[in-house]
Amino acid sequence: MTRSDIMNDPSIGNKAEAYEAFDDIPTNPNLNRTIGDVINARFGRRDMLRGMLGVSASTALFGAAALIAPAKSQAAAKAASRYVFDELTSGNDATHHVAEGYDANVLLRWGDPIMADAPEFDVMNQTAAAQLKQFGYNNDYVGFVPLNDEGTRGLLCVNHEYTNEEVMFPGLGRQDSNGFAGMTPDLIDIEMAAHGGSVVEIAKDSTGAWAVVRDGKMNRRISPLQTAMTLDGPAAGHHRLQTNDDPAGLKVIGTINNCAGGLTPWGTWLMAEENFHGYFWTDKLDGEGKPDISGQPEAAQMARYGVPGMWYAWGQHYDRYNIDKEPKMPNKFGWVVEVDPMDPTSTPIKHTALGRFRHEGAETTVSADGKLVIYMGDDNRFDYQYKYVSNGSVSDDRAANSALLSEGVLYVARFEEDGIINWLPLVHGLGPLTAENGFDDQGDVLIDTRIAADLLGATPMDRPEDAQPRGDGTAYILLTNNNKRKAGETNAANPRAASDFGHIIEIKENGGDHAATSGTWSILLKCGDPSFAEVGAQWNPDTSQNGWFGSPDNAAIDADGRLWIATDQGSKWGKTGKSDGLYAVETEGDARGTSKLFFRCPVGGEMCGPYFTEDGETLFVAVQHPGTDGTKDLAGFERESTFEDPATRWPDFNDKMPPRPAVVVITRQGGGKIAVS
Repeated sequence: MTRSDIMNDPSIGNKAEAYEAFDDIPTNPNLNRTIGDVINARFGRRDMLRGMLGVSASTALFGAAALIAPAKSQAAAKAASRYVFDELTSGNDATHHVAEGYDANVLLRWGDPIMADAPEFDVMNQTAAAQLKQFGYNNDYVGFVPLNDEGTRGLLCVNHEYTNEEVMFPGLGRQDSNGFAGMTPDLIDIEMAAHGGSVVEIAKDSTGAWAVVRDGKMNRRISPLQTAMTLDGPAAGHHRLQTNDDPAGLKVIGTINNCAGGLTPWGTWLMAEENFHGYFWTDKLDGEGKPDISGQPEAAQMARYGVPGMWYAWGQHYDRYNIDKEPKMPNKFGWVVEVDPMDPTSTPIKHTALGRFRHEGAETTVSADGKLVIYMGDDNRFDYQYKYVSNGSVSDDRAANSALLSEGVLYVARFEEDGIINWLPLVHGLGPLTAENGFDDQGDVLIDTRIAADLLGATPMDRPEDAQPRGDGTAYILLTNNNKRKAGETNAANPRAASDFGHIIEIKENGGDHAATSGTWSILLKCGDPSFAEVGAQWNPDTSQNGWFGSPDNAAIDADGRLWIATDQGSKWGKTGKSDGLYAVETEGDARGTSKLFFRCPVGGEMCGPYFTEDGETLFVAVQHPGTDGTKDLAGFERESTFEDPATRWPDFNDKMPPRPAVVVITRQGGGKIAVS
């Protein structure tokens, strides 16, 4: 399927769905030994295709609970659960829902003023100047940096991934399928201003309610429209980063498509640049109307990264997004950006030591000897799982700690058929990473991280999303789905062909040390409806009809070390009949592999975040693009959403307001820790 096919597909109703379909197109030519092949070799292809495992394999994956008959009493199952709440009923409708006994209140919406001098939101008269002082659009990653010992004041750090113009602007409709005919320079500037991130001070009052501190001195917007950034690490200043507007190759304006992210141990915010390829433009098209990059000096590299995607018209008005005029500019995107939320005047830094790819997130932990470790997935079908380990150790010197993101080793994962995971170093001069193969220095290795990982024989995965370390050498790798994997391309770590529902892998690093270069892996869950054998799902039998899910996307570990999973089914929620939501997933003991639904989104919304405060009493989640994905499958609506006619007007339910992405704060009624007795 080509970009033109996607734009003309009547089943695709908006840009978000088109973007999702575009990401279904693999760019990795290295499909000789995928994760599905590894899983099949490890556990046996015939049993995997049936959705069944032998006794020994089931025990390894799920613990003894996998062998307990489903008839075990519900009371006993509840007693074994570490998550104390009454499970929510699954479904899909116009609003959000949370488990009984909890409040889920909207804290921040697209357009809310976050500066003392910001104007009130006027959806019919939007301007870029106003948007730069207001909360941005689609909110994905959420982090919280406390400002006092009690944790009652803090900075919310939120990524704004992308924009949906068809429900954002009146009278416009979908633009990528009509040549962006309605996208004026003013509208493009508003789009750009709505991307990036927000730092917002929030405070909890004596009643336990959270609110925005509008005049907070650290409140800040970051955007691709005007925020200046620097590059550091081995690729900084590289000739392949030297552009017309920056001949030194050390600076860049803005960050784009910031999906998930992370917080460092010293309180800085990491913004992951994901689908950056979609923002680049070319005026050179072939006879079929496809981008023609044959004349580009880095055509092979662009093809491996999917550049140019042409999902936005920014390159029609800004040379820095047009590869005909700035062919090296894509090399300045696809990195991890560090922001100091405590200093609104600080310059964000793109750390090239962490590699260049479609970063889903950048979750951090500390190794046994104090080194910084960051787990990162490359969110594309058949791409890879990465880990970064700093050379130095985390200290109390906040300024010195930033250097840990500049000097270290980036690794890519190879999942072996015997249940071993090996982390392969992406270091110039080691193995095939030499000048003979196109890598003149470490800068080349990092700029072309994907190509370097191809040569090392990393395991192609089923769209690696968030990767959540627990701090004890355990990490959870979320593989959201891969319906492009064929029957002959499965392996031990990616077991299902045409997987619409994804799975979760648990890694145990050797010695309980996150910096280890090897460890073991097992499958925690194979997602989807367990009542259909052909789906091949695997859950603990105590998982209810409400508790199973598809397409795991983001994760959090709470103060008690428990795993929570957020889903992103995109337009495919019709295959499950459930909206996206937040699930509590057991990882230990007889309950291992059991899941319970805690929160669910309004129709068309993606579940993002989640983030717990240190005391475990507040949970922040984000709902992005409400009312957009899969609305043709919503009974009674069954059409595409537009600004004038959306499937929901969540969260305002005001006839004059379209749906608005928003951050929701969840607390327990009467106070106390979430999901604890």
